[in-house]
Amino acid sequence: MAVKVGDLAPDFTLPSQSGSSVSLRDFRGKKSVILYFYPKDDTPGCTAESCAFRDRYEVFQEAGAEVIGISGDSPDSHQRFANKYQLPFTLVSDTNNQVRKLYGVPATLGLLPGRVTYAIDPQGVVRHIFNSQFNFQGHVEEALKTLRDIQQSPAAS
Repeated sequence: MAVKVGDLAPDFTLPSQSGSSVSLRDFRGKKSVILYFYPKDDTPGCTAESCAFRDRYEVFQEAGAEVIGISGDSPDSHQRFANKYQLPFTLVSDTNNQVRKLYGVPATLGLLPGRVTYAIDPQGVVRHIFNSQFNFQGHVEEALKTLRDIQQSPAAS
């Protein structure tokens, strides 16, 4: 069952590139979360997407959101990737693809792990889902647009 807009985002605890555990519940009641699933560290599309999030990271922070990237790569791979491209946000390792399956992230052509971004409000509700394997910048723009909507909604105040 895929996660849909309006659903409570499923919680998870996964290791990050620093070795510490990251749980989605740690942000509940505090911040919005932009959770982006990507196929693989240090590949052209994933690098373009991650660098697009990096380049707008300050805007995400100002909007009260944390960005978390998630793929099946190891924490060591994430550390190398984050260092190489100066990624200021957290990357978590879903090595068994359990969280990817929990969220129902589809594979592209049945083979390539999908590229899907979830905008989750401070209450833990999924407010927007953007699924595009090739529109890397769209993931960032859609997430920022949703954050603006979240900030302007009466529930945010």
